[in-house]
Formats: sequence, C-alpha cells, structure tokens
Amino acid sequence: MTVLDSKVPEGPIEKKWTKHKNEINLVNPANKRNIDIIVVGTGLAGGSSAATLAELGYNVKTFCFQDSPRRAHSIAAQGGINASKNYQGDGDSDYRLFYDTVKGGDYRSREGNVYRLAEVSSNIIDQCVAQGVPFAREYGGLLDNRSFGGVLVSRTFYAKGQTGQQLLLGAYSAMNRQINRGKIQSFNRHEMMDLVLVDGKARGIIARDLVTGEIERHSAHAVVLASGGYGNVFYLSTNAMGSNVMAAWRAHKKGAFFANPCFTQIHPTCIPVSGDLQSKLTLMSESLRNDGRIWVPKHIKDAEAIREGKLKPTELSEEDRDYYLERRYPAFGNLVPRDVASRAAKERCDEGYGVNRTGQAVYLDFKAAIERYGKEKAFTSGHKNPGEEEIIKLGEEVVESKYGNLFEMYEKITDQNPYKTPMMIFPAVHYTMGGLWVDYNLMTTIPGCYATGEANFSDHGANRLGASALMQGLADGYFVLPYTIGDYLADDIRTGRISTDTEEFEKAEKEVKERVQKLFDAKGKNPVDYYHKKLGKIMWDKCGMSRNVKDLKEALEEIKELRDDFWANVRVTGKQGTKNAELEKAGRVADFLELGELFAKDALERNESCGGHFREEYQTEDGEALRDDENYRFVSAWEYVGNPRDAKLHKEELIFENIELKTRSYK
Repeated sequence: MTVLDSKVPEGPIEKKWTKHKNEINLVNPANKRNIDIIVVGTGLAGGSSAATLAELGYNVKTFCFQDSPRRAHSIAAQGGINASKNYQGDGDSDYRLFYDTVKGGDYRSREGNVYRLAEVSSNIIDQCVAQGVPFAREYGGLLDNRSFGGVLVSRTFYAKGQTGQQLLLGAYSAMNRQINRGKIQSFNRHEMMDLVLVDGKARGIIARDLVTGEIERHSAHAVVLASGGYGNVFYLSTNAMGSNVMAAWRAHKKGAFFANPCFTQIHPTCIPVSGDLQSKLTLMSESLRNDGRIWVPKHIKDAEAIREGKLKPTELSEEDRDYYLERRYPAFGNLVPRDVASRAAKERCDEGYGVNRTGQAVYLDFKAAIERYGKEKAFTSGHKNPGEEEIIKLGEEVVESKYGNLFEMYEKITDQNPYKTPMMIFPAVHYTMGGLWVDYNLMTTIPGCYATGEANFSDHGANRLGASALMQGLADGYFVLPYTIGDYLADDIRTGRISTDTEEFEKAEKEVKERVQKLFDAKGKNPVDYYHKKLGKIMWDKCGMSRNVKDLKEALEEIKELRDDFWANVRVTGKQGTKNAELEKAGRVADFLELGELFAKDALERNESCGGHFREEYQTEDGEALRDDENYRFVSAWEYVGNPRDAKLHKEELIFENIELKTRSYK
C-alpha cells in the first residue's frame, strides 16, 4: 500500500499558497507559445482554465460533447457562489470559510487545499464582476449576499436563481476572446474516448467527433480533465442527462487513482420522482431554504389524509405542523448542511409522514416569508396598518424578485403555484465529492494529467456545502491551475510539438475502435437505458442515502452480473461512422457499470459514517453520522488493476493542524 504525497507545502496555513507560488517553476511568455494544453470539459472549471491558460500564452485545445460550451452542466447551478468578502459585516473571514468547509465535509478534506480555496474566493467575485456577471445588489449598490446551509454568516453571491448560467457566460466570453485570438481551438461535439501516455506522461487524447463518428488523435504537453462528476451512475439525478464519467474513468484505467468514489451528495430540495418513466430530476435551489420552512404533518392521520387528497396543506394549522429541522437543529434550523437535511427528510418519510402520493416528499413553505417581507415592505412604504391582502401581495413581490425563476420553474413542472401552496421536495443525487485523486498542484497520479472542479476530489471531503461547487471550479480554473501547471511544463520548453504518429497513439486509437466494435458485436435484445435504469436502482436502493454491509455486498454481485449481461446482450443500433446517440450512451453506461462496482467497494471498506456516506451500522443514538477518526482519517485512493472489485487501495492520511477534530453538531 502506497502512502500518497499531497505535496502540500510546509509552514503556517495562511502562508502556504503564497510560499508555494513563490517557489514553483515558471514558464516565460516566449516559451508558453510553444506549449500545447488540452482541456476536456468546458464548464466553469474547464472554461475558466482554458481562458486563463490561453491568456497566459499557451496553445489550448478544448473539447466538450455539447454543441456549445454554454450548455455545460454548470448552468444548472442556481443558488450562488461563496466568497469570504464579509460584505454583510457579520463576522466572515477566510478562516471562517475554511472552517465551515472542513466541518461541513465532516473532517474528510485536505486542510491545505481548503484554506487556499477560501483565500482565493474573493478574487473570483472581482474577476466575475469585471466580466459583467450581473450579481444581485443591495439598495446602496453593493453586491448582495444570502446564507446557505451549514454556515452562520451570509457569504453567498448570487444572480437571482441562475448564478451558474451567468458565471458560465462570463467564462465563455473570456474563452471566446481567446478563440478569436487563435489561442484556443474549440472542438465542440467531441467526446474524449481515451488518454494517451508517452513515456508515462499524459501527452494527448483519442476523441470521437460525435457528428461524423470519426476517431481523432490530439496531442499536447499536458491534459486537463474538467469533465464534471459521476452522479448519473444513479440514473435519476439532478445532473444533465449527458453528464458522464468517461474522461475521468479513461484516465483511471491508465493509472490515475480514483479517490473516495462513495462520497456522493444527496441534495434535500429536489422535485420528487413522479413516475417510472422519468429520466431526470430537477433541483430546487438550496437558496430557497433561506426563507422557506420545511415541515411535515405532526400527526400520521393528517399525512395520510393529505396523501389521499382529503386534506390540503394550507388547511393544516401551525400547531399540527412539525418543522422538524427547526426542532432538531435549533442553531441552524432549515440551513443545516445538505446531508443532514436529506437524512432528516428520509427519516420523516420512512416513519410515514411523507406528503405526496408515494409518501416520499416533505413541504417547503414560503407562507411565513411572504408575510414577513410583506409587512416590512408595507412599513417602509409608509403603510403602517396594511391589510392581509396587501401584505401578501407585497410579500409575493419580494419573493418573486429573489426567487422568481425558481418558482416559475416549479409551477411549470408540477402545475402547482408555490406562492399559494407549499412546494413538495425530496432528496436526490446531486453532486459527487469523490473523483480523481490530485495533489496540491491538481495533478493526478499520472504526470501531466490534471483534474479540476468536480472531476477531482480535492476540496469538499464527505459533503459539499451549498454554493461551494462554483467556488471550487472557478478557483481551480482562474487562480490555481494556471500557476501550478507551469511547474510541470517548465521541463517541456525544449520538447517541441508532440507527434500523434507514434506507437502510443496508434495503440490507443486501436483500443478505442475495438471497444466501440465490441459494443456493436453484442447484437443483444436490450437497449442501453434498460441497463442504466437497472444500475440506477441498485445504486439508489443499496448505495444511496444509507448503506449497510449486507446491501453493499449484494450490490457488488448484482452490478457485476448486470455488467456481464450488458456486454452480452446490449443492443446498439445505428452505425459507427456517423452520428449515433445510442453509441454515446452505451460507452458511458459501460463506464458507469465499472464505476458502480468501485463505488460499492469503497462504501463497504469505509466502516464509518461521515457526511454523505452514511453506514447504518455507525450512527449515534439520535441517528447522526458516527465517524471513526482513529481508523478512517484518510483519503481512499483506488488504483485500477483490472476488475473494479480488485482495485488496490492507497491512503492519503489527513492531518489536522488548524482545526480541532470533533463530532459535527448543528444543534
């Protein structure tokens, strides 16, 4: 077993990043013009990386499977982006953001990386404002903030309920400037099929043109993977349907260790599943928990009446409602972290208090917020004794200004007006904290192969706090990778252009074509979605919100059997050398069928509960996660050796010098 070196610099934590930047190697501007970098994925992490690297002078090639970088899944991030600017004057600081993030991740993240994230967070906001991102502003013109789960301050900057989209447009505009300069070559509708290693270093990729079906070779001095997470291993998730693990998994099979695959986040505010034919779930932003109160009926008979359609939630008195988060966690209330809120909702529904027809939903109610905002607006408008109708009208206007597009989206999907009746929500798979293992420089265990954003494991531990995904993606892309990649590329200034006419590229292309042909050769009877849905059910039932040793062992066997059946009986229609969406799905599901097994193995091996990894055998008397810091205070980094269940475990010990390890409490 190898003990991994994170390469976190020595010294006081607040000086580590500055010291590191001062000591690493640089590439001078004239030499950058002779160095090529491939960036796979053009969401916030990839787009910001590509734009900044090109601005510095490197020659960049970008690849995305969408028809435009603007369609990256980053646009789905609704609620906001964290930064420790302390505009509210409520006590925020770099240290406070660092502390909240480590605590929110249940003490399973690397201190050095998290502090750096907090340290550069303020720069992100300045960068995005300069790009024209229309953040919400207060009456006086300063940028506004709101709170998210797991914190006691307001540090989340937002653009209504479409923050991710606005930030992505900023990164995309920066990319377009470099495309216009000729510093970025953009390959849209291309999918990375494999990573190419030359003398043990990442030197390029094999990609498939998704329009023509052509298999292409692309070389570079370094490869950056910014391809997002693997939540779609569950089939039903809040991820875009095209989101996949192919780029990361190809790198894993070439030698990049995969870290903490079982650390997957369940988001508490998702629109509940509506039927067996559903292919995707829709998220309601965590920002709604700023003003929405979560509850279920206090009495089983009322819950049953609501499920049967005999009682409306608006007819239930305050005394008959259980605001269970406020009851169980008085200090944080409805703004507890996502893993805590999700498990609490599941517990209430499992006990029979769920409120939709399936019993798998709780209420998110804005009635109190509408009344509070209405009274405040009436008072500031000079109406000292407003009537109830006026209060509701004014309050709804305030709520609409803050969350209008989210309310509109909910009504379009459910055909219910959330201003008049509470939203129904239930937890769903949303984000993956696991990913490719990277060191402090964001390099994987393959020299020259980097991973940024959700594709790596580095910053969130066992649970991600809300509004921190955008922060990490842009921190990596704008302010970390452009520095650290130079330390590696400084040795390549005399290498010259990397040729694709080599044995390594020839072999990689041949393997890709053989794998594609193998999918067609099955000539089975079952479509790809048949296997994806079956895998998703296994993952949700046995590796989902709670896990136990029996279910995990069963999952390992069931996934292997399903994978064997997939390669024997899948039916891929169409042809290779043309546009073929079914072939695209087949390749992605094949990877999920391997990742799912590693996921279950990782969850089985980690005999503790922490963050989003909740083992039923390890919980406190009141049902909270029970960590084992003595035996599991490490990052699980898995080396591919053939079969996922035979993966070799490597450990990176987590050292806490600046934060005391203690039981996480939000009460």
